[in-house]
Amino acid sequence: MEVKEVVRKTEKKNCGQKTVSTLLTKITKLQREALVLENTFEAQVQKVHPDLQESAKNLLHYLALRKQDNRDLQVDLSVLGLSSLGRAESHVMGSLTAIQNQLQVLEANYTGAPQPQVAFKPWNSILKRNLAALLGPGSEGREGRIMVTFSTEFATDYELVKSLLLAGMNCARINCAHDDKKVWKKMVENIKTAEQEVGRPCKILFDLMGPKLRTGSVSPGPEVLGIHPTFNELGEILSPAKVWLAPKGVGTQQLVTASLKISEEFVSQLQPGDEIRFQDARRRKRKFTVAEAQGGGALLHLQKSSFLRTGTEVCHFRDGQELQQERIGKVPSVSMPLLLQPGQTLVLHRDPKPGAPAKYDKDGNVLEPAHISCTLPEIFARVKAGEPILFDDGEIEGVIAEVQPEYLQIKITAAEDTGSKLKPDKGINLPESDLRLFTLTEKDNADLKFVVKHADIVNLSFVSHPEMVEELQRALASYKASHVGIMLKIETKAAFNNLPHLLLTLMRNHPAGIMIARGDLAVELGWKRLAEVQEEILWITEAAHLPVVWATQVLETLTKKGRPSRAEVTDAAMAQRADCVMLNKGRYILKSMDMLDDIMKRMQQHQYKKTPLLRMLHVSDLEASLGK
Repeated sequence: MEVKEVVRKTEKKNCGQKTVSTLLTKITKLQREALVLENTFEAQVQKVHPDLQESAKNLLHYLALRKQDNRDLQVDLSVLGLSSLGRAESHVMGSLTAIQNQLQVLEANYTGAPQPQVAFKPWNSILKRNLAALLGPGSEGREGRIMVTFSTEFATDYELVKSLLLAGMNCARINCAHDDKKVWKKMVENIKTAEQEVGRPCKILFDLMGPKLRTGSVSPGPEVLGIHPTFNELGEILSPAKVWLAPKGVGTQQLVTASLKISEEFVSQLQPGDEIRFQDARRRKRKFTVAEAQGGGALLHLQKSSFLRTGTEVCHFRDGQELQQERIGKVPSVSMPLLLQPGQTLVLHRDPKPGAPAKYDKDGNVLEPAHISCTLPEIFARVKAGEPILFDDGEIEGVIAEVQPEYLQIKITAAEDTGSKLKPDKGINLPESDLRLFTLTEKDNADLKFVVKHADIVNLSFVSHPEMVEELQRALASYKASHVGIMLKIETKAAFNNLPHLLLTLMRNHPAGIMIARGDLAVELGWKRLAEVQEEILWITEAAHLPVVWATQVLETLTKKGRPSRAEVTDAAMAQRADCVMLNKGRYILKSMDMLDDIMKRMQQHQYKKTPLLRMLHVSDLEASLGK
């Protein structure tokens, strides 16, 4: 062999040995830093539930790994054909140890030293165990769980609840921000009855409202009810409006557009095919047609848009002959939203008096700005002039211009040019303000007395600090309900910033999990950051071996209108990387359940978390195509 060839091979060998040694040093450093962070938080780890202590350590190891930019290291490892740590979330120390052993084997090949034994504790699927403990078993053919948000009609429509369970619902979410304990109890009873009839389990999650900032009431408008048929894009009627007419207290399980109250005597004389004629609030002649008359009420069809006031006179006709007259009962007042445009002023006040739109003089000058109250006025002492404020999921944006003990003066900076409507009970976000809302509200504590008797899981909304988690844990212990699972709803900037501390505190409880509430989170952090932020939450919760729920507007258009958008289908497929997907209420909820179940079953063959699964592709059969 020539001297040049010997030198070249020696240099190549020395270069390879140097690369391996450098990588070994980096891997060893990462291991050391992971153990240092574990030791730093040893006291917190000791407070974690025994079943989750190893998971808490893994979470700390992962946070240590992600404290620095490891992209160059990943490239160098890939060049050698080794793991690039791209799937180390669930087993950080095991992954580092495996790479370390492989590098030592390579180093031994260069130096002739004895090859080390590969020795590290194998990782198993702790996450799957924790998922089953929190959300129960998966459905047939589908590992990911589906959660459905219940609305008021679920309290009376047992068949819908049963149908959802048959379609694959694994968890029912009852939102304490809506309805009351009587309605919640009926929902629970329907779930329990359906479980027995169908023979499938369904976890029950109660969503505590938490310290949610919302707008207060507004001055009521006139008592008038608008009722409209369903139209297509050309204004043609697709289906009539369905109206339930009955005495007070007599309801229906049918899906109707509106309900009207009238006497039992009037309803008792109605027959299918009869007409009920009236003049609406605009003095336009209109009529209902009786479609059904049973169950103490009547189902009416309406072919033209109508506006009915309290006390509207209605006349009952059969075969052109008038049989009776009466006035309908009270209809709800129209809510008068505040119309806000860029550049205008809004006053957010402590006084719970009803809000009202701005008042103008005859020349269009503002005499009095629009005003509305706030559900948590204690935040007035914690905000500063110049900080941003957002309303209604970011539909209206403003900046705080003036802070006073009794009110905030806000300049509207973004809204529709023609004005955006601000209604009661709409969310308020203050993403740059340190609100220090660390405790359960009076409503939360009152609701808990009922919730602990019926819930499998308590979901804590607008959590931002570990103190709030500790308070909930103490409350559950006081009710002897420590077995109830806890889920944290991550929906604020503060919650995201404090996520590692929230998780370590949460993990004192078992079972436990996380919900990514993407709506409020996007408002707080900005829509541009949402994709990045939800990725980080998925990584960190997987490192903690905790199940995560993918929530907010999944297949929303399908659920509300009956047809999905392409973007929604893609979003639902991406949700496979979570452990549970939440659907919101809507008219076509069963269609959404069916589609989501199908998407999740298909995607679990292609993806586990963020790892692609290399199943056979069905895109084409190359050999078969050559034979044609």
